[in-house]
Amino acid sequence: MSPTLTALLIPFLGTALGSAFVFFLKRDMPPLQQKILLGFASGVMVAASVWSLIIPSIEMGSSASAVVPPTVGLLAGFAFLLLIDYITPHIHPAGGPEGPESRLSRTAKLALAVTIHNFPEGMAVGVAIAGAMTADFSMAGALVLLLTTSILGIMPYMLAFAAGAMLYVVVEELIPEYSGGKHSNIGTVGFALGFALMMVLDVVLG
Repeated sequence: MSPTLTALLIPFLGTALGSAFVFFLKRDMPPLQQKILLGFASGVMVAASVWSLIIPSIEMGSSASAVVPPTVGLLAGFAFLLLIDYITPHIHPAGGPEGPESRLSRTAKLALAVTIHNFPEGMAVGVAIAGAMTADFSMAGALVLLLTTSILGIMPYMLAFAAGAMLYVVVEELIPEYSGGKHSNIGTVGFALGFALMMVLDVVLG
């Protein structure tokens, strides 16, 4: 099996495994359970954004200007998701409809909301695979070497862009959902656990 296919299958299997847990949950998830899971997901996404995307983006530079690509990419990622959120009709289970008026069904709007949530993770995976491919094939010839150089030149922007998109989802959607109402502190505990787990995995596994 090719390395690229393996890199694509791992996140696919992870997503499938995570979504399979819905079959073991009751129809109406208890509020406390929902809050801790939302908090946990938020912590994982923030830690992944920092350790796997923003810090590597900064480390690709070598001077004081090294902070420019991460800053530009991060803000661009936020702006892009803000635009997608604004122009796409969707609805969240815990809230009302968002985006422009549309005749789409509730199911279709829920599906679009899930797509918006998963878009940043897909970008992060794509950026990581692009970086790995350029490293693997950099010796294949002058043309590929030129392509590698151009991709590596914008890689800090791409990494930070994916981070900005992920952080937008966390700040705009996940945190408000678990911090509202009673027992919001359980969501904060979930955030801490998710952040700590992702931080440890990223440092240990590299």
